[in-house]
Amino acid sequence: MMEIELDFRSKEPLFTQIADQVRALIASEALRVGDQLPTMRQLAHELRVNFNTVARAYRSLDREGIISTQHGRGSYIWRKPSPQDLAASSQRSLERLTKRYLDQAKDQGYTPAEVNRAIQEAFETWEHETLEISVHQA
Repeated sequence: MMEIELDFRSKEPLFTQIADQVRALIASEALRVGDQLPTMRQLAHELRVNFNTVARAYRSLDREGIISTQHGRGSYIWRKPSPQDLAASSQRSLERLTKRYLDQAKDQGYTPAEVNRAIQEAFETWEHETLEISVHQA
C-alpha cells in the first residue's frame, strides 16, 4: 500500500495531492521505476475518495511521463520526476503544511501577531539547533 495522506480541508484538489505525493514517493525511492501502482479503484477505496479523483491524478502523472498506464495491465512507474517537478511539488507541500498550521492557529483564536512571534521563536530555535548539528558534524 502506498502511504498517501490527504488533507480534505485543503483548498488544493485531492487529485493534485495524490499526484504530488506519488512524485515524492518516487523521489524518495519508496517507489521505483518499474513498480506497479495500486489500481485506481483500489487506491480510491483505500483513500476513501471517488474513483475519478484517482483517475485524474494518474492521468496527470501519465501525461507527464512519470507513470505508464496500460489498459488491462495497470499503472507502472515509468521515470523519476524532473528536479523542476519535485521542486514544485515540494513547494506545494510546504504551502499546504503552512496553511494548515495557520488555519488551526486562527481556529484556536490566536492573533497574527501572536502566531508571528511563535513562528519567529521556533524558527530561531530550529536555526540554532541546525547550526549546532552542522558544527558537530564538521
